[in-house]
Amino acid sequence: MATQSIWRQYGYAWITLGFFLISLAGHWLFGWFSYVSEQQAHSQPIEVSAYVVQMMRDTLENWQSEFLQLLWQVGGLALLLYVGSPQSKEGDDRMEAKLDEILRRVDPHHAEQLIERIDQDYARHASTHHSAT
Repeated sequence: MATQSIWRQYGYAWITLGFFLISLAGHWLFGWFSYVSEQQAHSQPIEVSAYVVQMMRDTLENWQSEFLQLLWQVGGLALLLYVGSPQSKEGDDRMEAKLDEILRRVDPHHAEQLIERIDQDYARHASTHHSAT
């Protein structure tokens, strides 16, 4: 089996990271323009340290209120589905039972052989879900 490069294997993560870094850089760049304009309007000195503190606060507020919530909603759901939470497993088992029943009705004489062959091809060793009711 050929191994994929890390760029291809984690392509979605790299694209997401790229979008995140671009948006973060844009946030800080346009924040700088806004900070300079505001300081000049109030005849205040332009200090990088004050800007960094202000932007860190703003960035962390955005992160806390929006990014973490969205990250958990999307990432958490994907993780739970991937590891096989009871909710996702129940759906998979039900779908498999439905497909097995459809095969039994379409071809009653060969369905069990076909189901057994599919189970062997995909390394499924349990056969309790195949019993006809």
